Amino acid sequence: MSDANSKIIPIAKAGNGGDGGSAAHRQLKISVLRYNPQEPSQPPRMQTYPLEEADGMTLFIALNEIREKQDPSLQFDFVCRAGICGSCAMVINGRPTLACRTLTKSLGAEFTLAPLPFFELIGDLSVNTGKWMRGMSERLGGWLHMKEPNPDLRRAEQKMDPDLADKIYELDRCVECGCCVAACGTARMRKDFVGAVGLNRVARFRLDPRDARTDDDYYEVIGDDDGVFGCMSLLACHDVCPKDLPLATQIAFVRRKMVSLGWS
Repeated sequence: MSDANSKIIPIAKAGNGGDGGSAAHRQLKISVLRYNPQEPSQPPRMQTYPLEEADGMTLFIALNEIREKQDPSLQFDFVCRAGICGSCAMVINGRPTLACRTLTKSLGAEFTLAPLPFFELIGDLSVNTGKWMRGMSERLGGWLHMKEPNPDLRRAEQKMDPDLADKIYELDRCVECGCCVAACGTARMRKDFVGAVGLNRVARFRLDPRDARTDDDYYEVIGDDDGVFGCMSLLACHDVCPKDLPLATQIAFVRRKMVSLGWS
């Protein structure tokens, strides 16, 4: 089921202006940073692919056309094609975002693509965000810690205030694409920083009345410079989130809670 909050967000103005028929038939030049870690003797290089733009073309469609018709060795990731899985995140003209939600007409006729920094590179535009996300989740205990050790699964679901459910759902929309981490200045300096995605997850479970953890428990895992106190409030995570999550707001809220515990 598609996310009602998903939308295609242009990340730059069209190179030739307008979105009429002429824009649909531009000749694009897509420069891709190519490098395969399995072939260290081959240095990183930029490779440019010419491509005729089609009406309504997304960057995901463009990359698939390149791989099918020009270069089957080009590596990039995709699953859902609808901005839900987060697999196709990459750096487009210097900005981390999702390829499947970026229209080529929102870019100039010439643009560059690179893999997300910070994460382990698989090859070309493909990075292993899953490995880092799993480690972050295990460190934070990123799952529901039930108050009942052995809940009755046959029992009716616990009722929840609709407004609270909406707040939890808002934070649950994170697709763990890694854009926020790739844009984060602290993550560049601290390899163990949990990032906005990790702090957002903490904020989500703090709201959940079914979770047994207290703020003291959360302080143990994020109450240091690799957690909420490492954030420099540069707002890059907030700016690049393809789901428009209130990351900066949530980080500030959690930090205030953790500061009060540190002073107590």
